[in-house]
Amino acid sequence: MHLSTLAVAVATTLFAYSGCRAAQAPPAPPSPDGAIEYRVNVREPNGVIILRDALALALARSPALSVFPYDLRAADARVLQAGLRPNPELTLEIEEFGGRGERSSFDAAETTVQVNQPIELGGKRSKRIRVASLDKDLVQWDYRAARLDVMRETTRAFVAVLAAQERLALNERLVELSRRAHAAVAQRVKAGKDSPVEELRANVALAASRIECQKAEKTLTAARHMLAATWGSHTPAFEKVAGTFYEVSKPTSLAEVTTGMSDNPDLARWETEEDKRRAALHLEKVRGVPNITVGGGLRRFEQTDDAAMVFGLAVPLPLFDRNQGGVLEATAELAKSRRQYETAQVKTAAAIAEAASTLAAAYDEIVLLRSDVLPQSQQAFEAAQQGYLQGKFDYLHLLDVQRTLFQTQAQYVDSVQAYHRAQADVQRLTGRPLDIESRDGHPSNLAQDPPSRVK
Repeated sequence: MHLSTLAVAVATTLFAYSGCRAAQAPPAPPSPDGAIEYRVNVREPNGVIILRDALALALARSPALSVFPYDLRAADARVLQAGLRPNPELTLEIEEFGGRGERSSFDAAETTVQVNQPIELGGKRSKRIRVASLDKDLVQWDYRAARLDVMRETTRAFVAVLAAQERLALNERLVELSRRAHAAVAQRVKAGKDSPVEELRANVALAASRIECQKAEKTLTAARHMLAATWGSHTPAFEKVAGTFYEVSKPTSLAEVTTGMSDNPDLARWETEEDKRRAALHLEKVRGVPNITVGGGLRRFEQTDDAAMVFGLAVPLPLFDRNQGGVLEATAELAKSRRQYETAQVKTAAAIAEAASTLAAAYDEIVLLRSDVLPQSQQAFEAAQQGYLQGKFDYLHLLDVQRTLFQTQAQYVDSVQAYHRAQADVQRLTGRPLDIESRDGHPSNLAQDPPSRVK
């Protein structure tokens, strides 16, 4: 076998292969979609923060959102891979050697070097690209949904800190009132106007108020950590949060809220999901179309020292495997996506109805407490306080009225917090996030005025 002849054959083959690669050069990787941005250079404030600051931090540094740039790169890579053509195949065949007689050596051998190229038919490549592109669009929808989730959780955590600050202020006020009451009772006992038992009750009330204040401090600490966790911080650097809290507006009707359900990315994504599965069905159908393989090369005849070109064509016969199972599976997945969309609609509508009902109930409770219960509780406490100082009531009566007032104020804080939590849920389910660019720098629907407090 002449090595020079084989070298020429291999060189010819490699030239043909390089030409094939040049004709099939893959496109440049697509640039990342600007719809997904993940910024980590937002500085965490160390003073007083408002909701707008918290939302900006969470959107920029949330661990839950940090994975989406990588998901997008993976989707881009799938689009790139889907557009690549099959690789050519280099074959080397040596025949007519290792036998008997003149076939016992390589003197009568025939050497063939050939390049075979599979050719896809039926538009498989374009349909693969279509499926991969729709998969990338689903990543975008998932990002939008995750972004709304982060905004909702951050809003709820921010409101929890505001409520915890209010509860701590109430409990600190209660400790101060209990200390004053203890001093007044001790003075009356020393003057012989009250029994020493009253002083014991004042001691117990003071200790109980201190315990509740300590609990409120621990709750505030936990709430601050939960808020900081929304932007990936282990330890909160901010001192406190500031914002409106007690101002609420009448919720819109359930019918008006439900009209915004179509903006929910969890529902909007299903149109893209259905398009993807339909494109996958089309792809599975064309996969039943057989591909052909064409090839060409050089054959060397050692016995006559001649060379000749060879050409080959291979066409599979689709007698048994026409990708019937793949088509049936894709058809079932397409039908399944429609049912999943209907299920998502029902669940979202039920969740919106529940959140809207909770919001309306919290608003009604706030209005009742603010306009009726709180003023009456405040008046009852002031009357009991004056009556006790004048000797008209005993300390047990004053203690009971005081406890009722503070329980009512705590209930008011709970109701306002429930209102804002439900409002955040409604905004998430309707795909309408909070306006974080309000003109006064404060989040909407969150007032500075505290509830009526004991003086």
